[in-house]
Amino acid sequence: QVQLQESGPGLVKPSQTLSLTCTVSHGSITANYYYWNWIRQPPGKGLEWIGFIAYSGNTYYSPSLKSRTSISRDTSKNQFTLQLTSVTPEDTAIYYCVRGVVVTTSVSQDYWGQGTQVTVSS
Repeated sequence: QVQLQESGPGLVKPSQTLSLTCTVSHGSITANYYYWNWIRQPPGKGLEWIGFIAYSGNTYYSPSLKSRTSISRDTSKNQFTLQLTSVTPEDTAIYYCVRGVVVTTSVSQDYWGQGTQVTVSS
């Protein structure tokens, strides 16, 4: 079964870049036709989709975060990364990496990492 695990600093200072890595086990990030997502949940709020990198390497981002977001991958390590620039305290959240797949007319998110807390504070 597929496993995903987030890693990276838990504390980031305002104006800096948030960088997280997702390591995938028992599943290739290049395998057709999966999508590798980042999703976050701020304190007391719902889940917010950030973006994905597809099996092909194509990326797509939430319009509200697109200008600050970059998702990339290292296929030799079976990892994909999130970089979110110019962070503020509003970016404080639990960050999840998630596998997704299109099933008929809907999107299924079948495997989730455990999540990692990132706090933006000086």
